[in-house]
Amino acid sequence: MDTKELYREILNEHNINPTHKTDMDSPTFCLEGVNPSCGDQITLQMKLDENNVITDASFTGSGCAISQASVDMMADLVIGKTKDEALALADIFDRMIKSEVSEEDLERLDEAAALQDISHMPARVKCAMLGWRTMKEMLSSPLETK
Repeated sequence: MDTKELYREILNEHNINPTHKTDMDSPTFCLEGVNPSCGDQITLQMKLDENNVITDASFTGSGCAISQASVDMMADLVIGKTKDEALALADIFDRMIKSEVSEEDLERLDEAAALQDISHMPARVKCAMLGWRTMKEMLSSPLETK
């Protein structure tokens, strides 16, 4: 199996069987994200503990395979990380989409690196970025939503 085929498998698995697509009880943060260019829409929810560690992440909503798989991969990646670590991963993802990422940083994205080729599909970039952009906005906000 070549690398591109493996990445397609990862993308399909996260789209068809998302681990984190569920509504969460009592999230610390909750924010809706919308991609108006194609209609993708998510509601991202996260729980953080007293040390700003993300203890759970989930989403609801609808959209294309790329948007749904990307947010599911993101949730996998950030659970167990601090808020600052999650924001750093979002910056790495953003740089990956812009083809400005090192191999070392790319490894930190784990399965989310499967979306690296999206940078060559400008119409799909906003789809891949939706969950990450929503998380950055959510975690950069000084207000918590219960």
